Amino acid sequence: MKQKCWIIIDGSNFYFKLKDLGLYNLLAFDFTKFVKLLGGSNKIVQVCYYVGRIRQDGTKKTNELFNAQQKLLGSLKKHKIAYQFGYLLKSDGVYHEKGVDVQMAVDMVAAAFEKTCNRIILVSSDTDLAPAIKKAREKGMVVEYAGFSHQPSIAMVGFCTESTLLKKEDLVSFLPAKKKQRHGTPDQN
Repeated sequence: MKQKCWIIIDGSNFYFKLKDLGLYNLLAFDFTKFVKLLGGSNKIVQVCYYVGRIRQDGTKKTNELFNAQQKLLGSLKKHKIAYQFGYLLKSDGVYHEKGVDVQMAVDMVAAAFEKTCNRIILVSSDTDLAPAIKKAREKGMVVEYAGFSHQPSIAMVGFCTESTLLKKEDLVSFLPAKKKQRHGTPDQN
């Protein structure tokens, strides 16, 4: 049966899982094809990418991060993917994302209570989402965990109604083929 589904992507989690697989070029990632794979025959009513907002503080590092994030947001717009922001907190020179999982949880529970969809496909291994998953399921929502076969979250498999584990070969198909340089070595895009 065709269901109305909402795809929720935890941006930081997604980026680092791809990076673990050596798939660095998020700007070239074909989110349109990726979303179609996840949604299958279901009617996709919303796709949202959640990420901490980079704020410039005048340093070279934050300027670089800000510019990279702006390019990513442009790419998401091109693929017709909405985005929601948390924020980044700098502590001892290290940035920590804050508020993203709360925003995802609120949106999941709101979708369940407002009945805007009947399936949520959650691209995140963040077990902090367990209470929201539980509440959405109690309201009759199918919550599907879309994880990564190289690092699946057994806890998320248990929390969710269904699970899909993506393999590296699945994900490589959403990136352009690497070009050969003159000396025959792959381009490191």
